[in-house]
Amino acid sequence: MTEPNEISTRAARSSAAAPRELVLVVVSGRARGQRVRLADRLRIGKAPDNDLVLPDDTVSRHHCELVRSPAGVVVRDLDSTNHTRIGRSVVREATIEPGATLVAGSVEMVLRSEPERAQVLPSEATRFGEALGPSLSMRAIFGVLERIAPTDAVVLLEGETGTGKDVLARSIHQASPRRAAPFVVVDCGAVSYNLIESELFGHERGAFTGAVASRQGAFELAGRGTVFLDEVGELPLDVQPKLLRVLESQEYRRVGGNRSARSEARVIAATKRNLKSEVERGKFREDLYFRLAVVPVTVPPLRQRREDIPELVRHFLEVAARRDRATHEVELAPATLAALQAHDWPGNVRELRNVLDRAIYLATATGDRELRLVDLPLAAARPPSLPPEPAGFEPSLSYRETRALHDAEFERRYVSWLLGRHAGNVTAAAREARMDRKHLAELARRHGLRED
Repeated sequence: MTEPNEISTRAARSSAAAPRELVLVVVSGRARGQRVRLADRLRIGKAPDNDLVLPDDTVSRHHCELVRSPAGVVVRDLDSTNHTRIGRSVVREATIEPGATLVAGSVEMVLRSEPERAQVLPSEATRFGEALGPSLSMRAIFGVLERIAPTDAVVLLEGETGTGKDVLARSIHQASPRRAAPFVVVDCGAVSYNLIESELFGHERGAFTGAVASRQGAFELAGRGTVFLDEVGELPLDVQPKLLRVLESQEYRRVGGNRSARSEARVIAATKRNLKSEVERGKFREDLYFRLAVVPVTVPPLRQRREDIPELVRHFLEVAARRDRATHEVELAPATLAALQAHDWPGNVRELRNVLDRAIYLATATGDRELRLVDLPLAAARPPSLPPEPAGFEPSLSYRETRALHDAEFERRYVSWLLGRHAGNVTAAAREARMDRKHLAELARRHGLRED
């Protein structure tokens, strides 16, 4: 026969296993939807000095309180007018567990347990693989990636062009158990619209015009390695479901093939676009976004982490010295470093590296031991968005003729600028401008910007 004391002891042990993170949620009344975390003690009532203020007429100024104890959560009524109830029972004092409904006057509340959020501290290291950054924002990223890299989690790197997303992706691969396997890069914005599916999944001979032989795609070439999808936001909508299938079922099919193949590769994606906004605009599938953003990481622009610039400059100088011994004699003056830190760097780390390389080459060629920045002050001082001076109009031309003349000039300048952004890639340029590829190609030929 079981002793009463024994029953009591077992009950206490069961209640002691209460979850550590508790939240009280108001589900009715004027404060409906309010959530308050229960730490050690929580006082509830109408008066403003309560931890949870319920501005309802049926609630007393100091109505009740919740106290955490080893046995669970103790609810005490504070001599309220309209009583405190657990479910339908009026109580003066009771011990409740998560999931219980608490009623103060006519206001209903639910005690819920929530899992404790894992807090990842910034890394103590100032580099992660090939990526450098002593700033807190970069070390916070390193702290996440140090824990994620050894896993198979899909990582989405977001940020402006030139922030080093490709360097971080390669560093994740090098820090993973897959480091000995291939690291395959697919630039989704640079591959022709008609070939992107073949680039990812391969094709069979005769699958389309020009497919004279079978070809392996990125997922097949990577094997158990990593596929890095750069500029994944440029992926065409009709290809996105096929990538989603790979992420969900680890299976893909070559273009023109009948058999499914198994993918064992890890996926890391990067984009300069805000994919959440692209989803809202209907340009990117929501389900694919959630599959890619298992571990979302936003890389801050260089202007928001200027304290990283001295370390990056030293690194680029060391790289240049390994490339050319003559650069060992080049020195960086404090004023030059100050100018580098004052610049906004719209091109981010990539622009910084290019400016330093140019300065190093010029200093080496002229025999100058001091590194000088040739055009940085001008580039920093010129507002990038100032419109050009308006051109004069010809009085002898009609309004329609004048407008046609200026429309043609705008058209030429816009197409030239657009193609320049994409190194002459008509497909990528048309996709960004949301215009027909053939129309853009015709405009380029019309203005002499592209040969037939």
